[in-house]
Amino acid sequence: MTTNDKTADKRKIALNRRAQAEWQGDLLHGSGRVTVGSGALDVPYSVRSRFENGQSATNPEELLGAAHAGCFTMALTARLSGAGFAPTHIHTGANVTFEKTGDTFAITRIDLETSAHAPGIDDATFQKLVADAKQNCPVSKALAAIEIRVKATLEQTDSSRAATQIAAANK
Repeated sequence: MTTNDKTADKRKIALNRRAQAEWQGDLLHGSGRVTVGSGALDVPYSVRSRFENGQSATNPEELLGAAHAGCFTMALTARLSGAGFAPTHIHTGANVTFEKTGDTFAITRIDLETSAHAPGIDDATFQKLVADAKQNCPVSKALAAIEIRVKATLEQTDSSRAATQIAAANK
């Protein structure tokens, strides 16, 4: 196999994803719908859902948080799997901070909180892979203008803890 044969499989991948928003009415009394090209999402949104809790519609900040949590989780899964620690479970939540700064509103920070179960990995290696996933997640890259924080917890089952404790006791 030549060098060219080895690199031939590294093709550029360029995907375009589509989403749409539609709005009817004025800002305070109107509402709209957000849809995605795959058809997997078709939800209402409104000013009330943006500024008041307990609304049955979504808002741009929730959608951004969901996109970031999903992208980061996939990036972390890729990093763990690539390092030989295929995760059995990962859960990531996103808290998007939306606040008034001067006369306008801005998204100022996203806090991701993730927990994962990946057999065989130690916490230091896990945290290193978390940092790499945060830096290289495409949504994190797109949001580089704002602060992104990640709190990551490595979950261990009782048998993993017991094996770790036995290994530590045998040293």
